[in-house]
Amino acid sequence: MNPADLLFNKTHEWTHVTDQDGTKVATIGLSAFALQQLTDLVYLQLPEVGQQIKAGESIGEVESVKAVSDLYSPITGQVVEVNISLPDSLEQLNEDPYGAGWIVKIRMADDQELGALLDHASYLRQCAEEG
Repeated sequence: MNPADLLFNKTHEWTHVTDQDGTKVATIGLSAFALQQLTDLVYLQLPEVGQQIKAGESIGEVESVKAVSDLYSPITGQVVEVNISLPDSLEQLNEDPYGAGWIVKIRMADDQELGALLDHASYLRQCAEEG
């Protein structure tokens, strides 16, 4: 996926929305900027399929040699799929954060929540401010 086409949470998760059989499904991952800040990943905890999630809630965590960081859901809904290959091949996150490195897919409850997310240009400005 092209990062310019994605929406971003202020906590560095990206979101890509598709329409699947009349239902909006959000694919969520972690931005390249966040992964560069974390460096050397050692562990990833994923949510459970079927789990109900609220926007702003932790959906898992990623651990690096530097820190442990929660992953936050940008939207409310139900987990319909997780990228089960990631915990055993964390390099996919760094090598292809906007493709093979996706983390979770959530069936959205309210697509109006997307309005609270940042477009790519706004997200890049936030990253520049964070350094």
